[in-house]
Amino acid sequence: MSKVIGAHAVSVDGYITGRDPGAGRGLGEGATLFDWYFDGDTPSQVFDGFRLSEPSARVFDALAGRVGAIVAGRNTYEDSDRFGGGSPHPKAKLFVLSHRAVPGLGPAQTLVTTGIEDAVAAAREAAGGRDVGLMGGGVLTSALAAGLVDELVLHQVPVLLGGGRGFFQELPAHVRLRLIEAVPAPGVTHLHYEVLR
Repeated sequence: MSKVIGAHAVSVDGYITGRDPGAGRGLGEGATLFDWYFDGDTPSQVFDGFRLSEPSARVFDALAGRVGAIVAGRNTYEDSDRFGGGSPHPKAKLFVLSHRAVPGLGPAQTLVTTGIEDAVAAAREAAGGRDVGLMGGGVLTSALAAGLVDELVLHQVPVLLGGGRGFFQELPAHVRLRLIEAVPAPGVTHLHYEVLR
């Protein structure tokens, strides 16, 4: 059965953007979170143009190769300049979770306004048995609170951004994790967890 996976590059202090993110400003001061996409000699087998270190390529491609659909929150969508009308993943349809209208959706993008459960259900159907990826702190928090997340992958970059949008927001209860794998790599440590229920 397909899994729901929250995955993101994150600073040691838990931010997925720097200060002042937004449309036209990208991740604000947080672009350094993605330097590891381009600082190696191993081409990604999933994403054209990514050249990662060997350990990062192994982890990143294994995860990205499993994904069939993405659910992203409105802030992530806007911060990423609406993914240029496409998807953040070359082979996955994008579902944008928002409580307000999203103008100019592209053909690979679907708006869901009725909550995280409906967004994940629609993404699962579109994924055709592949995994569903979650992007954005609000989406992750809602999915964790609803008990929908199977795995969590933190690509932890050794920087303290000191501000920005956090990946983790307040939850109604503890969420216990089991470490599956920790892979140190140049400029990033890949932490893969199972969410315990």
